[in-house]
Amino acid sequence: MAVRNFLDLSDAGGDALAAMLADALDRKAARIGQPKGAPDRDAPLAGRVLGMVFEKNSTRTRVSFEMAMRQLGGSALILDSGTTQLGRGESVADTARVLGRMVDAIMVRTDDHEKIEQMAKYAGVPVINGLTDRSHPCQIVADLLTVIESGKPLPGLEVAWLGDGNNVLHSILEAAGLMKFNVRVGTPQGYEPEAEFVEMARAGGAHVTLTNDPVAAVAGADIVVTDTWVSMGQPHAEEKLAAMAPFQANAALMARAAGDARFLHCLPAHVGDEVSEEVFEGPQSMVFDEAENRLHAQKSVLLWCFGLL
Repeated sequence: MAVRNFLDLSDAGGDALAAMLADALDRKAARIGQPKGAPDRDAPLAGRVLGMVFEKNSTRTRVSFEMAMRQLGGSALILDSGTTQLGRGESVADTARVLGRMVDAIMVRTDDHEKIEQMAKYAGVPVINGLTDRSHPCQIVADLLTVIESGKPLPGLEVAWLGDGNNVLHSILEAAGLMKFNVRVGTPQGYEPEAEFVEMARAGGAHVTLTNDPVAAVAGADIVVTDTWVSMGQPHAEEKLAAMAPFQANAALMARAAGDARFLHCLPAHVGDEVSEEVFEGPQSMVFDEAENRLHAQKSVLLWCFGLL
């Protein structure tokens, strides 16, 4: 079987994504009452090792993948650029060829998407995108799982995005085309997502609206999503923050969404910037369910990569 990489959601496709979500729901339900470190009853990844390469700080990605491997019966190794030869100039290609001979799969969290493509080209084992500047597919599997748990079906769902046209939005747009939901993208002028992802969503049948009006973006939406306005590694930009201010997910904007609308944020959040405390801590917020679901989503991504879904 060809190596299954998960660099973007399209690497799996809609049917596989649906299978991941169904598996995640089943495995999550089956673990109720078990200690978090106990393996799943089938331990499908017994003996397998995931190598995790971090060039960016991480909480949810690191813990969810390590716990995912533990619950699936396998184990994980953590490598960061500061303590490996990557930090001293060894090429990604050479690192990939070494790791591919020692571990069964590799997860990479980095800045440049080209690095993860190089890793996948040379590793010879499955490579998973834990985050790049282009996309964040693992986060969106968790987000979709959270939406389903809220009782909202994905086909025809109306999702509103507020803020910066970043990597998380790119993966939401990719998911929209695969799972047939619609996205209203509310950004300040000049901060729109890459056209490639808008076209991909539309080609898949999603209706995508681009607007510079936050009220138009959220009107009647089922799900409202935002993210930090200044991404990891970017300088603190006062001009950018000023442009983003009208797009804060606050009570006034949430009141324009559907009455049963839910709020998502991939975290970490800057409460008071992209989201008000009232919304972040309020009854519409599912951010900590969403964070927990990174674990359950990661398990199903791993199983797909190993050809077990």
